[in-house]
Amino acid sequence: MTHSPDPLGRLLTALDLRRLEGWGPRGEDDVLRGDSVPGPARRVYGGQVLAQALLACGRTVDDDRLPHSLHAYFLREGTLEEPIDFAVERLRDGRSFSARRTHAIQAGRPILSLTASFQVDQPGYETHVPMPDGVPAPEDVPSAFDVLAGVDHPAARFWTEGSAFELAHVGGSIYLGAATDPRPEQMVWMRTRRPVESDDLMLHRALLAFGCDQVMLEPVLRQAGTSWRDVGGRVPMASLDHAMWFHRDARADSWLLYVQESPAAQGGRGLGLARVYDRSGALVATIAQEGMVRLPG
Repeated sequence: MTHSPDPLGRLLTALDLRRLEGWGPRGEDDVLRGDSVPGPARRVYGGQVLAQALLACGRTVDDDRLPHSLHAYFLREGTLEEPIDFAVERLRDGRSFSARRTHAIQAGRPILSLTASFQVDQPGYETHVPMPDGVPAPEDVPSAFDVLAGVDHPAARFWTEGSAFELAHVGGSIYLGAATDPRPEQMVWMRTRRPVESDDLMLHRALLAFGCDQVMLEPVLRQAGTSWRDVGGRVPMASLDHAMWFHRDARADSWLLYVQESPAAQGGRGLGLARVYDRSGALVATIAQEGMVRLPG
């Protein structure tokens, strides 16, 4: 696997979707196309398609509306060799909210289906569950770049050289081996590996959608006493569905804390939940994802 000297730049290029004029059966212009970036597996990374689908929907709403929620199903694997098309359906445009739906199409078949809702910025009652006390600052937590540096393994080389994001797991990661204290909770800091030049809040929400897919099922693996070394071999794993609620503006190139848990796993599936905080303690997003996680019985 070869890696770009600037993985984030390569990702931003893939997220810069191009419009296919008059492509649809009735000459619709709401069809966009994007390319893929390499991931830790030899298939399209689900977070990439999620981010692209959200951006495709965002290209069809007014500039004063940002996504406040999305719901998506991962339907089948995608290949890295072919582009992905996104045909956007305009479901509703009201005074405050807009709704959009899109399917990610590759080789004539859908690989993801997403519905998103957008809202104009409006005042209203505010509250949120506070960030846990005593969380160490990201600068005081070992970065995955340091933990995996020099490890002779394809996945380790990807996370250190090819990943667009930097992660720092509070209390240790499960990249190389199972946790010493298996439990259904974890906390991890995350940001892009370098600053993002754009201030486009739509782009930063899409980057948040991309990045979060990397860790959403980790609490399932952690509680089960396994690690990323087992995924794909002894432990087949794939995302099934994904939901996000965006509460406040946040930049993907600033450290964000994921407070995670897995409330249930059964039937070869595991559920992951996350609350995402910025460094000031504001809750910026809530995320849920269920995945196929076939753990040894």
